[in-house]
Amino acid sequence: MLRPNRVVEAGVRVVDGACIAAAMPVAYAARDALVGESKGWLYPLADYWPLLALALLLWQGTAWTFGVYHSSFRTKSLGSELWHITKAATALGLSLAALGFVLHLQQDISRLLVGLFLAVSLALLVANRVAARALARHLRRKGRNSRIYAVVGSCDLAREVVDSVAAHPEWGMQFAGHILEDDVVREVPKSAVLGRVSQLGQVLDDNVIDEVIFAVPRERLGDVEAAVYLCEEQGVSVRVCLDLFDQGLSRFTLSDLDGLPVLSHSRTPTDDLALAVKRTFDVLTSGAALLALSPILLATALAIKIESRGPVFFRQVRVGLNGRPFRILKFRSMHVDAEAKLDALRKLNEAKGPVFKIRDDPRVTRIGRLIRRTSIDELPQFWNVLIGEMSVVGPRPPIPAEVRQYKRWQRRRLSVRPGITCTWQVSGRSNIDFDQWMELDLKYIDTWSLWKDIEICFRTIPAVFLARGAH
Repeated sequence: MLRPNRVVEAGVRVVDGACIAAAMPVAYAARDALVGESKGWLYPLADYWPLLALALLLWQGTAWTFGVYHSSFRTKSLGSELWHITKAATALGLSLAALGFVLHLQQDISRLLVGLFLAVSLALLVANRVAARALARHLRRKGRNSRIYAVVGSCDLAREVVDSVAAHPEWGMQFAGHILEDDVVREVPKSAVLGRVSQLGQVLDDNVIDEVIFAVPRERLGDVEAAVYLCEEQGVSVRVCLDLFDQGLSRFTLSDLDGLPVLSHSRTPTDDLALAVKRTFDVLTSGAALLALSPILLATALAIKIESRGPVFFRQVRVGLNGRPFRILKFRSMHVDAEAKLDALRKLNEAKGPVFKIRDDPRVTRIGRLIRRTSIDELPQFWNVLIGEMSVVGPRPPIPAEVRQYKRWQRRRLSVRPGITCTWQVSGRSNIDFDQWMELDLKYIDTWSLWKDIEICFRTIPAVFLARGAH
């Protein structure tokens, strides 16, 4: 017997709640076994039920925020589902920690107990999803828990839908046939045609159909509007394939704007939790770096002041996120009249494109040459990171004159916050031409992840010590 999506969702919610509830006594026993009374006593288990009730309530909010229950369980990949659960569980932990701080509960509740509770909850939630999928696959192999669908349309998009579903038998979706637009010549075998859009009501009466997928060209969406409402009237689920633009590497997300449905189209990172973690990493790293490196910063400032007249720091307008100008902070590595001499040296430029780079630049001081080779001149930029103008990892910020010479496709590198280090920084720097540099930055944006940032940070360390490509 077919179980409607809302029944399945309700069942999953109940089991998830049971998993979180079961995590509390398990965590309580684990904490007690790990440290015992010698390292802190615990209240009786019953005293922690209010904390559990609060966690269950917060879970509903974080699960809703991160779409744990909002998309189809049938067609969502296991990896995607577990990622949504992990984000929601992480947000649950942060919410509990924030409430504990606000309500001054740290002294009353064992942090280890709360940590174990969150870890066990996540493990049980993941185990529940894996088990549910295994059970669903078993039932679908026996022909149960399946959904029968029809596709409106016969164009390439419609055939792609059928092929995509057929490639995933674990979804348990059985193809009933095509429903053709009224004035379109049939492009599929006659045996696969259920009827025309104008006959949709009769098609739904004569066939068992759980879901109708509309896959028509974008210019014909208006022609099938009445058919969508007819499905809605009869309680048949509807999906509409959005073939509005050539997607390429862009990401489509569906959201709302004060109740109005909005389709967002972006080729930049859009994962709010991952971006929040990146910003947290930036703040913690830049703050720690400024403190830990303060002796080096002080010694460098003193050496610059002794060698040549002028300010210790060099401030220059750079272009940041989506074209926002900001003043980058670096240790001064050139004489104070370096900018005035730039035009006279442009004929010696060794770099292709709008950037200016030459070996043995006569404007660079002796201390400047040393701090450039060791990248010490870049260290003050941790202040730009701390105040949010830059990130630890990201494309290097260009000057406005360079941006004005960018080709249109190169401007996309401004769509993320600039960084101190990047793929270019660890791939040879000055030994890479301008177009390769731009392609590296765009590839970083297209494939961005937290792990990639961490990898670049680790690769930066030997690149700095070996001074690869530094002039």
